[in-house]
Amino acid sequence: MEGLSDFINERMEEWKVPGLAVAIVHDSDIIFCEGFGFRDVEKGIKVTSKTLFAIGSCTKGFTTMAMGILAERGKLDWDKPVRHYLPTFKLYDAYASEHMTLRDLVTHRSGLPRHDAIWYNTPFTRKEIVERLQYLEPNHEFRSVFQYQNLMYMTAGYLVGEIAESSWEEFVQQEIFNPLSMGDSNFSVVKSQDTENFSLPYREKDDVVKAIPFRNIDTIGPAGSINSNVTDMAKWLLLHQNQGNYEDKQIINPGILTQMYTPQIVMPSSLKYPEIWHSSYGLGWMLTAYRGHNHVEHGGGIDGFSALTTLMPQDKIGVVVLTNLERTPLPSIITYHICDRLLGLDEVPWNERIKSKVEEAKQAAEQGKQNTEAQRKTGTQPSHPLEDYTGDFEHPGYGIVSIALKDQQLTATHNSIVYELKHYHYDSFELLSEMLEGNFELLSFFNDPKGNIQRLSIPLEPKVKDIVFERMPDQSILTTSFMEKFVGEYDFSGQSLTILLKDNKLVALLAGQPEIELVPYQGTEFNLKDLSGFSINFTTDNGGVVTQAVITQPNGVFTANKKVST
Repeated sequence: MEGLSDFINERMEEWKVPGLAVAIVHDSDIIFCEGFGFRDVEKGIKVTSKTLFAIGSCTKGFTTMAMGILAERGKLDWDKPVRHYLPTFKLYDAYASEHMTLRDLVTHRSGLPRHDAIWYNTPFTRKEIVERLQYLEPNHEFRSVFQYQNLMYMTAGYLVGEIAESSWEEFVQQEIFNPLSMGDSNFSVVKSQDTENFSLPYREKDDVVKAIPFRNIDTIGPAGSINSNVTDMAKWLLLHQNQGNYEDKQIINPGILTQMYTPQIVMPSSLKYPEIWHSSYGLGWMLTAYRGHNHVEHGGGIDGFSALTTLMPQDKIGVVVLTNLERTPLPSIITYHICDRLLGLDEVPWNERIKSKVEEAKQAAEQGKQNTEAQRKTGTQPSHPLEDYTGDFEHPGYGIVSIALKDQQLTATHNSIVYELKHYHYDSFELLSEMLEGNFELLSFFNDPKGNIQRLSIPLEPKVKDIVFERMPDQSILTTSFMEKFVGEYDFSGQSLTILLKDNKLVALLAGQPEIELVPYQGTEFNLKDLSGFSINFTTDNGGVVTQAVITQPNGVFTANKKVST
């Protein structure tokens, strides 16, 4: 390890990483466990081996180990359908709903792309998101391809809690953290901030690194909410290196660890470097070969933090690198450098190689911006006054987008994140927020046949069609007192049209026809559910008493007079 600290300090300065910690285990010993840089730059507080960082998706290995412990106890079977344990589990695709197994949940082969915008900063509970999975469109057939998917890991953790009759957090605490004496590790950045030694999160923007707010991701916890330090994570590495045994306690069967390191699905990718072989995914771990040696790893990244956990089982090597800067490649650079040292191989110039790739990516992103700007239609205006775009719009999976207007500036709010809307062209607006960090996203409004703004779309998941949000009716017209005044019988061309209130919904009943639900549109106008072009608008006299129902059909407009009660 001679000179390793100098190497790390030099690379940190080069990549503008404020703080970092590293632990290395070799032959069942912790041979390195140190902190570098600052956990709080402004106050000059240094990182130590006990400083807490968010480990992001390195959490996934803890979730699959929790499942492995339950499997060892006969409480779950990797290859039974999820519905065996969660009967209400439902996906967009009926076949996947019936056949998705627990193994499928944690191997990224659900057919769903990421759909991360549903959980990011979400107000929903874990259970509520599981119930909303059925509304998320897949882009591939079930089990046909690897696609990284956090929501399925969240579902796996939710299932762990249901089977254990507790929660994912409680089970991991009792069955993994406690036996390993990982006393500083926790499941929420809220908990981290209550401790005496935690790192602030940092982000680089315009070549300047600044502290940013913590991002609470408790809901998606089983996919990435654990916070830890390298002292605790070294114990995690030792558990794997010693075949599931820690200080003479057998925490998990070695055979289950072998399953975790066994390829379950190929991760499609080109061979970028001669030292790294094709990759596959196991159970919570990414698997490849590094310079001819078995290499098991998982990265993690969330607002302000980047992490990497690495195992080389046959070589008895384990490395964990935790940093407080998001989207930095430094954990990989340091890990490969350490592996080269411990394998006794000549150093590969990973720093130079990766720096070149990062620069290429920046240039490609800039070119993408230019291409997008070239598609803009100049000289256009919104088709409506800005007030017409305001209101709440809902998608059954993604929830509500609220459009508001203040000082002639439209804003869109989703999951409590507020975006400014900058007019782009026609009825499309660019979403502007620090959350997007240079990513271009366009929100577009659409009229209904009556010329009113009825829906909006946002490309929240680029691998499927734009996510469409339908305008929600004014909540004031959903009250029982408002709808009761429309109830009664109407004379419709000699036939009796009956308007009823059932389960706080208006329904129309015409002799010889099935009941039809009336869907609030605006004011006193209602659309007939599932009947395009049909609507009923109730009219009142000067005293506010309903007198007529004006019925619009594709073949004309008709009036039905309300019968006077006697």
